[in-house]
Amino acid sequence: MPITSRSNPTVKHIRSLRERKERDRAGAFFIEGVRLVVEAAQLGADIQTLIVAPELLKSPIALETIEQQRRRGVSVLEVLPDVFDAISYKEVPQGIGAVVRQCWEPLDAVQPGDELCWVALDEPQDPGNIGTILRTSDATGCAGLILLDHSADPYDPPALRASMGAVFSQRLVRAGFGDLLAWKQAHGCAMVGASDRGQVEYRAAAYRFPLVLLMGSEREGLSAQQQAACDLVVRIPMAGRSDSLNLAVATGVMLYELYARRHG
Repeated sequence: MPITSRSNPTVKHIRSLRERKERDRAGAFFIEGVRLVVEAAQLGADIQTLIVAPELLKSPIALETIEQQRRRGVSVLEVLPDVFDAISYKEVPQGIGAVVRQCWEPLDAVQPGDELCWVALDEPQDPGNIGTILRTSDATGCAGLILLDHSADPYDPPALRASMGAVFSQRLVRAGFGDLLAWKQAHGCAMVGASDRGQVEYRAAAYRFPLVLLMGSEREGLSAQQQAACDLVVRIPMAGRSDSLNLAVATGVMLYELYARRHG
């Protein structure tokens, strides 16, 4: 029988995952919509529970995904449309969501490989920027993101929406800046920073792989200490009145330059 009450304990738990402290406590997050749920299933995310409102769900691929996950032993929770609406972030809910376990890797277990690079972000505060960078990182063949110190949550709903499913293909690491320096030295990685005070224009620079791309926070950019720790600091030229670029845009510019160097 479908769940009919918005006050059901499981429904209340899913709603609580809107808050970061509850996501951190549970080690899980909530996604919704056909695309995100199907991407999660196809990329092998650890789906704990599927939440389905049969009266709302029309997508054949979503229905097929539900049956596949059910055969794998994933719990499927059926709810009435108004109950699903209570947990939904969307204006027009599609009738499918999932509770998924977070996936973090310890930095000391990460080995640089043939991927384009790792992207290290210093305390980004906008979840949408993190999600957009995840999407660009995936598009350019990066390994994933190293989120430094007090960063926003890549499992926050705006980050999930902006990532368009890349949160499931990209690897995620949390670390301190000192840990990153020790790791990059141990593995012989070059660390490239981007700053308006960079020594060389980004298209004129010589890049050495394996590489960590270090990007500063939205408000402060890279500190003097962080720039000094980089093997190379580059700048992105700007011809207009603006004195800075959005973090996700600047990261995208850098990633596609690195992509061109590897594949051009």
